[in-house]
Amino acid sequence: MAETPPPAKSLPPRWRIPLLNVVGVVAIVFAATAIVIKNVPEGGCAYIINVSYDATRELDAAIDKAFITQYRTHTGTTLDIKESHGGSGRQLRTVLDGSQKASVVSLALISDIQTLSRRGLVAPDWQQRLPNNSVPYTSTIVFVVRKGNPKAIHDWPDLINRDVSVVTPNPRTSGNGQLSVLAAWGSVTTRGGSQAQAAAYLKALLRHVAVSDAGARSAATSFADAKIGDVQLTWENEALREVAAKKDELELVYPPVSILAEPAVAWVDANVTDPRTATYTKAYLDYLFTDAAQDQIAQYGYRPIKAEILAKHSDRLPPLPLFPIGAIAKDWSDAREQFFGTNGILDTISSAAPAVASGI
Repeated sequence: MAETPPPAKSLPPRWRIPLLNVVGVVAIVFAATAIVIKNVPEGGCAYIINVSYDATRELDAAIDKAFITQYRTHTGTTLDIKESHGGSGRQLRTVLDGSQKASVVSLALISDIQTLSRRGLVAPDWQQRLPNNSVPYTSTIVFVVRKGNPKAIHDWPDLINRDVSVVTPNPRTSGNGQLSVLAAWGSVTTRGGSQAQAAAYLKALLRHVAVSDAGARSAATSFADAKIGDVQLTWENEALREVAAKKDELELVYPPVSILAEPAVAWVDANVTDPRTATYTKAYLDYLFTDAAQDQIAQYGYRPIKAEILAKHSDRLPPLPLFPIGAIAKDWSDAREQFFGTNGILDTISSAAPAVASGI
């Protein structure tokens, strides 16, 4: 006689879900999904990731807000722009190693983006894709001193007076730091000094560096808030921001000569493979060269490339004698290799005369 199969085990009470409840849950999920879809702006939502250098935080926030509004008005697409800031050299390395999937880079030096191009992340013709060789604004290195300028710092030689303490970012991680080195060197050679004299001056200057932070903003914190040092070497826009915030404590000093800094922008071809993303990133970078953006650039202490807009802001951005990179090297890539490459000028000077600064 065949055995009677055992009765099927029923689920424990906690697993018994009435069919009506299942239908109800499905209905709720469907309704919630419909609400999300309904609230996505017409044209969809998209991201741009802008990996930028340390001193552009306030400018980027203003540019992003204006561009997002303009782009939504013209296309119906709402963009979400993510910003990342840090020392330009450090930011470059994160894009190279893939830890930051930048769709756009805004870096302190043309050579930073040329490095990305040599590694195949940015197209070789990147400088021809936007106006002014993809440089939407310029800047320079200036001095910030304590109120009343007690150490009488007016020119580059004053930085190596015996009792002067200097704050400048680390050139290994910061575009500001590299520009400070290049400006210091050029302050000698563009005024008739020899390379040997420039090397001696730079060696002396590094001995006077009291702290060498990773980027411009942390250097500003050390100087303005922690009150370390007598003079800070920094971007013009950073100096304007710091002095405006602490009018009773700080002053801006323009040296008689300094370097023409050319921060550059590009979309990162290796990370921008979707046609829609390419459209967003190109529109974003194109916007930097419009009159509206150029005026914002000036308001935040950078020098717009449009002469008529720069002239409107001459009260805050006075004409300056700035030497181009061609005055001390073939180009930005040559300057990077000559000054900051392995066994370059910085290595030679640092090993011959260790600086007091950490990180140099």
